[in-house]
Amino acid sequence: MDFNDTPEQAKFRAEVRAWLADNARLPQAGRLVRDMHLRFDEAKQWYQKKAAAGYACLDWPKKYGGAGLTPVHKVIWSEEVEKYTEPDDYFVIGIGNCGPAVMHFMPEQRRAELLPRMASAQDVWCQLFSEPGAGSDLAGLRTSARQSASGDWLINGQKIWTSGAQNSDYGVVLCRTDTSVSKYKGLTMFVIDMRQASVTVKPIKQMDRGQHFNEVFFNDAHIPDENRLGEINGGWEAALVVLMNERMAITASVPDGFAEFLKFVRRAELAGTPLREHPLVRDKLAQWYCLHAGVKASYYRLITAVAQGGVPGAEGAIGKLIAGRMNQEIADFSLQLMGEFADLHEPAAATDDGYFQDAILYTPGIRLAGGTDEIMRNIIAEQVLRLPQEPRVDKGMAFEDIPGG
Repeated sequence: MDFNDTPEQAKFRAEVRAWLADNARLPQAGRLVRDMHLRFDEAKQWYQKKAAAGYACLDWPKKYGGAGLTPVHKVIWSEEVEKYTEPDDYFVIGIGNCGPAVMHFMPEQRRAELLPRMASAQDVWCQLFSEPGAGSDLAGLRTSARQSASGDWLINGQKIWTSGAQNSDYGVVLCRTDTSVSKYKGLTMFVIDMRQASVTVKPIKQMDRGQHFNEVFFNDAHIPDENRLGEINGGWEAALVVLMNERMAITASVPDGFAEFLKFVRRAELAGTPLREHPLVRDKLAQWYCLHAGVKASYYRLITAVAQGGVPGAEGAIGKLIAGRMNQEIADFSLQLMGEFADLHEPAAATDDGYFQDAILYTPGIRLAGGTDEIMRNIIAEQVLRLPQEPRVDKGMAFEDIPGG
């Protein structure tokens, strides 16, 4: 793992810097956009602008709307664009999670039709996995897919905590197609048109004043068989592709709060003393810097492996676990340091545009999205450290024989 740019990478970085300087907006105090509809529109415009310039989906093949470069180029882009305020990771669920599954499992004709529009955000995608009774135990889901005489499929059931579903044109949905086999073996994954009348989306109001999560209901929703991702009852393999890419994408896009905390303590004071000189603050800085640097190095190692032909592995769970918890802890500690000023939330009046006030409200959701902390620990223990699996009493049982709540 070499952190230095090659001559070609240095040239690419210089080109990216120049383009961003001419086309991206620098952060401005009081400019934070909380309106979901406005931010969505801004994201669509930004993705289409960078797609027109050839910077969309840098590591995707050109025929699918990408730039035909490597994951390392994507890292370089991320390092440069984070200096600006553009919503560059807004559609990470579609591009980071759904895109690889479409690329891996769908026929070439469907890839050519769907992926370029995804890359430029002409079409927005969501991921329909979790259900009211199947979140951490994803393979316990009950949304059914029944194949009709024509070969097409009818979907019935409910999903929940679906990010961005209210704005999505398409989604990847995991369904149960066989109850007579193990819960892992009776699943099939599809691409579904979210715009049909038999799909109902109900946004969930959140404590951070947003409505990013949704309930989604299917009432004989129609899916043509050409939209099946992989083999019938082979959906768990497709789901793992989505989940591994999801954790890598989350590690890359979810802030851990360290940069914001460092900026805050460098200039703020407590009882006339600079915060950066307070022993407890210095102790926290050292602790969180170690975690921040460790996650960054772990992500670079993962990217290096992928760039050399590997696939995203369970190691992505490490960054997801640490970053979500760390951001929440940093927000909590920072608000305590602010005292009564922590009550100010509007960007124009709050410290750092209310970053820490926002973070304390949305980070609990981040720690659930893509798998809870407990699930991340199990993945790390079993798949990274190779520790014995925890007991699974339903292992090998037919799904229809598993007692339901």
